[in-house]
Amino acid sequence: MELNEKTSLYSLLREYPFLLDFLVSLAPTYKNLKNPLLRRTVARVATLKRVAEEGGLPVEELIEKIKKEIEARSGQAAHPAELAAAETGGDARRREKRERLKEIIRELHRGGEVDELKKRFAALVGEVGAEEIATLEQELIAEGLPEEEVKRLCDLHVKIFEESLEEQPAPSCPPGHPVHTMMAENRAAEKILAELRLLLERIPREPAEAEIESNLEELGGLLERLAEIEKHYLKKENQLFPLLEEHGITGPTRVMWAIHDDIRKELKEARQTAVRRPAGLRDALALASRVENLLRMIQDMIYKEEKILFPMSLDILKDSDWARVKRGEEEIGYAWVKPGTEWKPSAETAEAPAAGRSAGYGEVAEKKEEPQPEKAEADVSGKSVSGRQVGLQLDLRTGRLTPEQIDLMLTHLPVDISFVDETDTVIYYSDTPDRIFPRSPGVIGRKVQNCHPPKSIHMVNRILEAFKKGERDVAEFWIETGGRFVHIRYFAVRDGDGHYRGCLEVSQDVTSIRKLQGEKRLLDWD
Repeated sequence: MELNEKTSLYSLLREYPFLLDFLVSLAPTYKNLKNPLLRRTVARVATLKRVAEEGGLPVEELIEKIKKEIEARSGQAAHPAELAAAETGGDARRREKRERLKEIIRELHRGGEVDELKKRFAALVGEVGAEEIATLEQELIAEGLPEEEVKRLCDLHVKIFEESLEEQPAPSCPPGHPVHTMMAENRAAEKILAELRLLLERIPREPAEAEIESNLEELGGLLERLAEIEKHYLKKENQLFPLLEEHGITGPTRVMWAIHDDIRKELKEARQTAVRRPAGLRDALALASRVENLLRMIQDMIYKEEKILFPMSLDILKDSDWARVKRGEEEIGYAWVKPGTEWKPSAETAEAPAAGRSAGYGEVAEKKEEPQPEKAEADVSGKSVSGRQVGLQLDLRTGRLTPEQIDLMLTHLPVDISFVDETDTVIYYSDTPDRIFPRSPGVIGRKVQNCHPPKSIHMVNRILEAFKKGERDVAEFWIETGGRFVHIRYFAVRDGDGHYRGCLEVSQDVTSIRKLQGEKRLLDWD
């Protein structure tokens, strides 16, 4: 059988199944091929060139080893034309199957009977991978099915596929890998969900006023603990989703983000109601019913993550991508757990700058420079700077600063700043210690539309369009969140010729400012 670097691994294994054990014996990284989910997803698009790269083998050497194994085991070789025909036929069959699967989803959205559609699905295909479900949803969105509609019936999509999803093994990663950490967070969340369910069962059985008061106090405490799940969702939205977007996965991530927002809304309102202490058993039961719905939403999200999102992400993302996720995790924090230390990205991937970022000051600043003797130094303008070495200085309109001084100044302002360039790409945010809205390196190089919940995208686009057309220069909002009153402003940034160069977002906690009265003219530090 004549092979080349473009040969599909999927076609090769389908033609010669015995090659699976042979490949696993060639390199430790190939042991993942034992996972049927990987064979149904990654193997479909992986070429022998990519397989060789993953195993650290020269592609010519890998092809030669495969040839010899085929000849030794089967005594025959397929011609290139036969291989091409097999691949073409396979592609056509996959396209046909995908169209039929999409039609099942379309009929579901038109109100079709779920049980009947599940039977049609079972007759069509016995197994389906996480990536295929995500691809189906993305194609349907691209064809005009509104994201809000996809979100509304997302649970039914999963229900149709649930039997094949149940057959898939749980993702397995060493401690310290972002997926391992997020799955550990899911286990911690499930413990809180279990405690809440037990409490909800007690509420109808304990109608006395004192019992209601005690149960609601406990409920408020458990919901407060559950609110840590925000960090889990922020890591997905700011670290994982941007990398999937770089690989062309956008629709499913936006749908999942929209469901995050639904969970946030329900959790916030349940916490507020619990704090107000509903009067009487009837109101307590109404709150319990609402919390039960919240628990279902969170449990369903855990299922989607571990049966669809995480397997798909492990299939698509490389070690260098996971290193980028790892770098941003600590800025957001962890929900209930501490990450392990067993998994560490390779030295090369750990140090590589994030895609879409220039290796400018932010990267250079991390490198340790040799100490320099103090001496008079000339800046870029040729003027003396005495006392110490300050390095490069930038001439600004009203002064001269080093990159370090600029960074220090921006991170010491009592506001959060983000800057989006004229192409709607996020290129900067001020990494202040107490940011109002969390940011992580994953947003750099990302389209700003993908950094906002789906329900807010239309507003983002409206503001940017008005700025670009010169119709507006400022947009402002104010909200109450976490007991703080936050003022948010967007400014159109234009150059000296009036050309639009980007949008500056400034957020400020003005809670204490709103309370100011009278005057303060003296220092009162004592």
